[in-house]
Parts: sequence; structure tokens; C-alpha cells
Amino acid sequence: MFRQQPEFYEGGSNSLKETIYGLKLKENIDNRAQANFVNPQSRRIANLNSFKFPVLKQLQLSAERGELYRNAIQSPHWTVNTHSFLYVTDGSLRVQIVNNEGNLVFDDELHEGHLVVIPWNFAVLKRGGEQGGRWVCFKTNDNAKIANLAGRVSAIRSFLVDVVANSYQSSKEQAH
Repeated sequence: MFRQQPEFYEGGSNSLKETIYGLKLKENIDNRAQANFVNPQSRRIANLNSFKFPVLKQLQLSAERGELYRNAIQSPHWTVNTHSFLYVTDGSLRVQIVNNEGNLVFDDELHEGHLVVIPWNFAVLKRGGEQGGRWVCFKTNDNAKIANLAGRVSAIRSFLVDVVANSYQSSKEQAH
């Protein structure tokens, strides 16, 4: 099956006109099929980066769309290479932000229409409010790298037990 080329197509496999013609300029991050993480008890999170939506590479942006049920918690995490702009689109979220020295720098409930900036390397925890909450988070890198602090794929889990025990001045059993 052949696709009809537009009038301005002049041939050549790498022509600029072909690139512009094939450029995708619209993506629905709210589509449930786009979700990267789905948990029936908490809800879903979808990430959009330059691999899924190539125009983001030129803009040096990526996005995250999230939704949490009432009192559900998103695992504490931080972004390694980007600042984040968290905008609450529906409901409310309890947001806690901790700097890289472990000091709490923000702890408040955000409602629809509120925005908070999360600097890179600052850890963040989100909890759904009484009616749950939805947000969109814009990131200043086309391929934001996220590191979790808890769970199966957490950064701390990859540390040696001795290192964790010494860091938190605890026993090896507690560190484990």
C-alpha cells in the first residue's frame, strides 16, 4: 500500500520537507492506554518524552500526567536531570519536597490551579487529597530521569547494607 505524497514532495529519503510532513504535533497524554504505571489501589501515571513524541527533543521538555485516588501515595522520588513544574488540574494533592540535604522545604496541600516548582535533585512525595487528585508535571529535559527512593526499583535498595546502616546510624537489620 502506497501513501500519496503531498505536492511539495520532491523525493530524496532525508529531505527537510519529508521530515516536516511526517512530524507529529499532537499527543494525548491523558489517554489511559498511554499510562506507564498503573496500580488499581493508587491510580496511574503516564510519561511523555522525546522517544514517544519527537518534537519534545527540540523543545527540551517532557511531561508527566498523574492521577491518585483518595489518600493514595506516589512513591518518593527525585528527578536527576531536570526541574519540574507541578500543576494540579483536578482535586487536591499533599506535596512534600525535601532538598538534597534532607531538609523539608515545602509541605502543603495543593488544589486545582496551584503550581509548584520542584528543583532537580529535590525529592518529592505526592498524596491524593480527600477527593483524589490529578496533575500534569512539565520537566525541563526531553528525557527526564526519575529515581525512586522506595520500592522494588529504589536507588537506596541498590546500596550495600553497611553503607545504609552507617549513613543512618542504625543496625544492619534495620538497614536491611
